[in-house]
Amino acid sequence: MIGERNRIITIANQKGGVGKTTTAINLATALAAIGERVLIVDLDPQGNASTGLGIERRDRKVSSYDLLVGTHTILDTVQETAVPNLYIVPSTMDLLGIEMEIAQQADRVFRLRRALNGAGATAFSYILVDCPPSFNLLTMNAMAAAHSVLVPLQCEFFALEGLSQLLETVDQVRRTVNPLLDIQGIVLTMFDSRNNLAQQVVNDVRTHLGEKVYHTLIPRNVRVSEAPSYGKPAILYDLKCAGSQAYLQLASEVIQRERQRKAAA
Repeated sequence: MIGERNRIITIANQKGGVGKTTTAINLATALAAIGERVLIVDLDPQGNASTGLGIERRDRKVSSYDLLVGTHTILDTVQETAVPNLYIVPSTMDLLGIEMEIAQQADRVFRLRRALNGAGATAFSYILVDCPPSFNLLTMNAMAAAHSVLVPLQCEFFALEGLSQLLETVDQVRRTVNPLLDIQGIVLTMFDSRNNLAQQVVNDVRTHLGEKVYHTLIPRNVRVSEAPSYGKPAILYDLKCAGSQAYLQLASEVIQRERQRKAAA
């Protein structure tokens, strides 16, 4: 069973360059800033979430790879970040070989779920899992372990086509390994108010998915793009920029939806 003492949210989109890792880092930072204790599990072999939070590769002695192969626990792999209340299980390139190592194991899609049900995970009120930009065994592990999926969606022409594929994937996971998996929400990213096509995408997504789409629009923002090169979330790099303010607003929406969900339960 998935633990109920915290909220596990997988951040996924099989398309790259949609702001997935940026959303993971800055949503986690915003949640931590309002007092939540937050853990990011970096499941992307590229390790961008780890780098974006200032975790140097030489300091990643244990990682999410060790968590999945079962040699280490959450307690062993968690590292502090420069953000109070925000922790990370970093990623290394070792993850590239994980499929070959565990593909023949009967529990191959439940490795992360087991780890997040272990000692240490209950210390966090939110666990955000950053996935690679593909649908593979790592993404399956993330979805099998999660209560819900948060989908960053770039405001561009092919957005809806990619979204429909992802929603089919979520349905497949729900039917096969995690019947409780839900769509946490769709976050519209890289929005440019000067672009008529971007506004059309927003309208189309809201028409098709209604309340599943967050009200907050994450704007295309230079300061947000610069922040990872300094090993900082945008919210620490430049709190007043439009992107940082949008992520703070998104965190408020996430918290509000969680309150509504608990009230309805």
